[in-house]
Amino acid sequence: MKSTPLTNKHIALGAKMAEFAGFNMPISYAGIQEEHRQIREKVGVFDVSHMGEFIIKGKEALALVQQVTSNDASKLAIGEAQYSCFPNNEGGIVDDCLVYRLPEDQCAKGEQAFMLVVNASNIDKDWNWIQANNYFDTRMINISDQTGLLAVQGPLAVEALQSLTDIPLRDISYYTFVKGKFAGLENVLISATGYTGSGGFELYVDADKTERLWDAVFEAGAHFDIRPVGLGARDTLRLEMGYCLYGNDIDDTTSPIEAGLGWITKTQKESFINKDLFAAQRKNGTSRKLCGFILPEERRVPRHDYPIENESGDTIGKVTSGTLSPSLGYPVGMGYVEKGYETEGNHIYIVVGAKRLKATVTKPPFVKI
Repeated sequence: MKSTPLTNKHIALGAKMAEFAGFNMPISYAGIQEEHRQIREKVGVFDVSHMGEFIIKGKEALALVQQVTSNDASKLAIGEAQYSCFPNNEGGIVDDCLVYRLPEDQCAKGEQAFMLVVNASNIDKDWNWIQANNYFDTRMINISDQTGLLAVQGPLAVEALQSLTDIPLRDISYYTFVKGKFAGLENVLISATGYTGSGGFELYVDADKTERLWDAVFEAGAHFDIRPVGLGARDTLRLEMGYCLYGNDIDDTTSPIEAGLGWITKTQKESFINKDLFAAQRKNGTSRKLCGFILPEERRVPRHDYPIENESGDTIGKVTSGTLSPSLGYPVGMGYVEKGYETEGNHIYIVVGAKRLKATVTKPPFVKI
């Protein structure tokens, strides 16, 4: 297994460690439910240094990003970011990603620069995919191993971090970022692009400075009861918001249109991989749709790949993600169902062994923040 720059920190703190995306990662410290509430009510820190980061730089950097991603990166100003995905040739998703429009102070005249942030399990796959489609005058630089990343999430994140920088953190709006001095470290990228729904920041730093950044964040946040949080709570937090997880809710076989990601699939832009197919799906619909559901009368958790049936007992789909929501006290989940069953308020049935659990189709987010 690979390690992040903070692996020894997690072990020393007594974290429950496990393999995730090829990395030795902290799953929990004090327990998933407690850490979940920490993010919803206060502030906590995730080590997400396993994520991948690619720099795309050159005269045709925008053209390459436009070709391989579904969203419209031409709309990004310097200092803005967007959620997007890489469509494949079959109408599925290579990966979902974040696209950052970087400052051009280190670019030659006429060049632009972007950073693409990708899932840890797909770093090599994504790199090879983008490289295979790079017919443009632009350079690709994989900085994944040279980059550390902390996600400081929760309603107290601004207060907990403000003493570490002169940059007014409250002015960094959702899906924008600033590069500057933070915790005495130069060139830290501070981004308001968290995946929990509770606000906060992601802090990108040189890998060899990650431990210093971690220590500074916990020292500054001690007054706000800041705590480390593992990937277990990260999953329950994102699912309460209805955010997709690659490998569960989206993958190489799922269209962004059927996954409810039409809002990041800009078929009006000039060109990108499989644009025509997605335009047709947008116009004509798809045979299945990803929907959310709740089980307020149950305690059993719907798991990945559990069958979904209609009232008559016909199989109409399958579960992609499910959890016992710490905020609500009952199970929530997502899954693909045949067209017509995704309407909010419909009743569907999750098959758990010999039992059929009645669920109600509900549009995420399941928790209103």
